[in-house]
Amino acid sequence: MIAGEHIFWITSRAAGGAALILASAAVAAGLMIGARRQDANKRDLRAIHEALSLTTLAMVALHGLALLGDSYLNPGPAGIAIPFVSFYRPLWTGLGIIAGYGLAALGLSYYLRDRIGAARWRKLHRLTALFWLLAIVHTIGAGSDATEVWFLAASGLLVIPAAALLALRWLERWWESPTAPQVQRDA
Repeated sequence: MIAGEHIFWITSRAAGGAALILASAAVAAGLMIGARRQDANKRDLRAIHEALSLTTLAMVALHGLALLGDSYLNPGPAGIAIPFVSFYRPLWTGLGIIAGYGLAALGLSYYLRDRIGAARWRKLHRLTALFWLLAIVHTIGAGSDATEVWFLAASGLLVIPAAALLALRWLERWWESPTAPQVQRDA
């Protein structure tokens, strides 16, 4: 393979992989910020979370925009902007486009939280995890490297811990909800 002929495809693949890894790190950092334990490092974590999130959005944009230069795929603006119209794996590509829009809207909503209200913004921001999971589904379904051992290992190093933290958060919320099973204790 001559890199010059495929530079846009290679760039898109690299940006997509980087976006997944960065998003996973951002999700993990966000979940650690939201943990109930008091920690002096939360301010530092917040700055890291913001930097990871913004870099993720830049990589998502590069992932899509680089495809416009790919002469083989040639998706056109509609193929990278409108879900499910691409001829290349339309379901998986469409889910990726939706994930990108969701991550962008929710990530950038941080800068509007004073207008939205802090409590409402936090509830809205929780949806970020769903769009991150959708991006993982997109990667598995549309990613040309999704079955490669090196890609699975590199992605898994951050996706699995972030997913574990997310599962623990959801289990904690479920367990503490009023509808959760109550444990009876003998007095």
